[in-house]
Amino acid sequence: MARSPLFGRRIHIAGSIVEDLAIASTADVNQARELVAALVKELARRGANFVVPVDAEPLRKSDGLPICFDWLIWKTLRESLASRPANVPGPLAVAVQHHKSEDQVPAEYADLWDELRSSPMVKIENAAHWNMASKRMEAQARFGDILVALGGTEGVLYLANLYHDAGKPIIPLNLPVSPETAGARRLYSFGLTSSQTRRLFQVADDGDAHDWLNKIRFPPRQSIPDRVAVLVDLLESLERPKAFAVRLLNPALPDYADVQDFFDTVVQPVIENELGYRLVVIDGRQAHDHARIDQEIFAKLHRSAVVIADITGGRSNCFLELGYALGRGLPTMVTAREGSDLPFDITTLSGLHWKNSGAAEDRRRAFREHWQAIRTRPSLVPAEPLIS
Repeated sequence: MARSPLFGRRIHIAGSIVEDLAIASTADVNQARELVAALVKELARRGANFVVPVDAEPLRKSDGLPICFDWLIWKTLRESLASRPANVPGPLAVAVQHHKSEDQVPAEYADLWDELRSSPMVKIENAAHWNMASKRMEAQARFGDILVALGGTEGVLYLANLYHDAGKPIIPLNLPVSPETAGARRLYSFGLTSSQTRRLFQVADDGDAHDWLNKIRFPPRQSIPDRVAVLVDLLESLERPKAFAVRLLNPALPDYADVQDFFDTVVQPVIENELGYRLVVIDGRQAHDHARIDQEIFAKLHRSAVVIADITGGRSNCFLELGYALGRGLPTMVTAREGSDLPFDITTLSGLHWKNSGAAEDRRRAFREHWQAIRTRPSLVPAEPLIS
């Protein structure tokens, strides 16, 4: 099987079911759980990673079924280990917990959790003493690449807002496990307005997101395997995470040719072919989501996963966009042609001073090594809460 575009990407399946049997019947809930288990199994087989909370498992009073899907996901991941491809980057799952989580693990899952938590397959992220759902969701959204939402209420909407602000896709499922006006079903209804669908998710190669949203409006007659197949097709068709390019764009300026060659020969091959991002350059030739070019630039910059800021030529607009990226705390690589005259407060920031000569592979290696060195660099001013 060819490597899936989901290889190494973190999927976050979130949501819950309501207590009211008139809204979510036992049959509907069982069908939703069957779908989640089958989806997790198939995604694990394709090399996806996951973000999963660790918490208690409250049950519905009416039929005793779990309200959340978290332990179903952990159980399915454990059962799917044998089918996971070799060499998937990163841990299988990021487990987000808080200071009381270990005491709340259900007894029937204690052995499973002890096995996973002691293995390198699980990275544990702790929201410390914040026993607040919102703080744990912020941690989940920080690690997740794609949100798949089903059911739920305000929490799912809060998560969706976090993912949207970070430019990450949100796939809402219209399953009858919550009211139509709440959680994932409200998100799905929002996306049915064709002008809004692209705000939930975008499809690679200018694919039709609205068409995809209608394809996952599963009728009751559609089997679970067929639903999973459509969902996986959609997830694999999503636009890749964006790498925003800050750079000189005016061909009339003397440094343009060198900068263009640097991006054609070094940046784009490494960023797109090796690291899996889509390089975004706003030069007025692409389709716009906003009426004004400055709004288009900063909206795309704001929701990028990483930023490549080349300041060769010392253009003021490049410094403005670089400052925005650093202030927002985005992973930002600063580059400039060797010998560029840079202001003092930029020279103190570790950057790549590239050469416009030499073998292409040597130039790409220098870019790649610098990216590995700085990609986890902390923000200029780390967030410091007054008290936690």
